[in-house]
Amino acid sequence: MKSVKKFFGSGSRLLFKIAIAFFLFTIGLVLLFKWIDPPATSVMIINYIDARFADGQKKSLIKYQWVDYNDISPYMPLAVIAAEDQTFPFHNGFDFRAMKIAFKLNREGKSIRGASTISQQVAKNLFLWLGRSYLRKGLEAYFTLLIETLWSKQRILEVYMNIAGMGNNMFGAGAASQYFFKKPASMLSPHEAALLAAVLPSPSRLKAARPSAYLRERQRWILTHMNLLGGIGYLKNI
Repeated sequence: MKSVKKFFGSGSRLLFKIAIAFFLFTIGLVLLFKWIDPPATSVMIINYIDARFADGQKKSLIKYQWVDYNDISPYMPLAVIAAEDQTFPFHNGFDFRAMKIAFKLNREGKSIRGASTISQQVAKNLFLWLGRSYLRKGLEAYFTLLIETLWSKQRILEVYMNIAGMGNNMFGAGAASQYFFKKPASMLSPHEAALLAAVLPSPSRLKAARPSAYLRERQRWILTHMNLLGGIGYLKNI
């Protein structure tokens, strides 16, 4: 009996030490990227490995160019907020109203996009992997809380605009602006920013270089909501 108690006691202590180590490591990692621009993300690394194994060609190389927040056209952050998360300046990382609506519609068998906020997407793309497992969703919630606690809203938005997928193995407004419009991200017009934001739900399927009728309609919807939010003056809330 004593040996059994000793076994479970030592096991509990080990799990506690692992939990503390994980907690300290993740806090340190999130704090690191509060000040240091990510050289890559977990999703970039996974995509790169998948592409290299699939074709082994140089075209699988990741297109990624970091651009600081103040060097990106203000229409770009406005466009991604209008497209992805219109309550971004005001929530604590989770849009519970959108989650409730999504859950209800999913139960009714209706097709709907997820209710992930910009903060949740940063957590997923920067630290985790794509998927729908309970483990990943739990870790996503955990990292979202850390990001919202330790970063400013502007930093969250800056990282998102730089790591969001905007084409096949293309990440961020810097690389996308140069590739699609042959100009730096600082010179993006409202229409160009809205077009890049329009591909965010599915960058591998929606093509900014060859916009479909659906993509053009989504671009117009984003432009409308950029105006409804109050234009770039809305960014004062960030």
